[in-house]
Amino acid sequence: MLGSRRSVLMTRCAVLGSPIAHSLSPAMHRAAYAELGLRDWRYEAYEVGEQELPGFLSTLGDDVRGLSLTMPLKRVALELVDTVDPVAELIGAANTMLFEPDGSRSAHNTDVPGLVAAFAERGITGADTAVVLGGGATAASTLAALRGLKVSEVTLVVRDPSKAARLLDLAAELGLKTSVADFGQVEQIGGFDLCVSTLPGGVVDPWADHFAAVAPVVFDVAYHPWPTQLAIAAHRIGTELLNGLDLLVHQATLQVEMMTGRSPAPLAAMRAAAREELDDREPS
Repeated sequence: MLGSRRSVLMTRCAVLGSPIAHSLSPAMHRAAYAELGLRDWRYEAYEVGEQELPGFLSTLGDDVRGLSLTMPLKRVALELVDTVDPVAELIGAANTMLFEPDGSRSAHNTDVPGLVAAFAERGITGADTAVVLGGGATAASTLAALRGLKVSEVTLVVRDPSKAARLLDLAAELGLKTSVADFGQVEQIGGFDLCVSTLPGGVVDPWADHFAAVAPVVFDVAYHPWPTQLAIAAHRIGTELLNGLDLLVHQATLQVEMMTGRSPAPLAAMRAAAREELDDREPS
């Protein structure tokens, strides 16, 4: 179990979720600790489901500083903390939990600023229009990030438009002019500044050629297996391409900075560790 109430010989952090074996967070955070010289910091991964989270948190000792949270814990975490940052509250999801010296807990979202930072790394700091593929939690974070890029109009492409009400409410709160389409209307969709696919690899395959060409910049949040058909199509026609690893690394650097109090986090070392971990998973 994570942490101990008997002694504080080291500082501990971890990533929680279910499933969790695929997570690249341990590789990235450990690489950051090594680069920052934090020899007494440890980072682990734990399989924790939604119903198990309250009990897990109750066992933690005062040597625990922070947790990274993946699915299905991003929403329930908001109910188990003392304070929630404005971004996490707005989109209804947190991917980071901090433990303060006074014993309080706070929830944060680094996915949104991480996405903005990933675009900024490519020199993209503003746009007018975007198309977002998918209607889940990542799409919600994407909408908030796009507003941060000064996007004013968004088209959501989802498999079931009747389930897009929550995203439309969020878009309205963000001040985004938003329309919804389904994949049966793909041929009518085009002419955007940015295209962001939040769907799992394979879902967009039938329309990969189309969406690779609807904007000069495509951000495919998938990263394994890679490349996706969307990425292949984008590369073939020269569309600028970002992938999920860009998002993953940038949101993780923000977590490291929040958990350790050290800034800037070593982006290059963390990216290299994530890529090495992915390479090790590829079949020989």
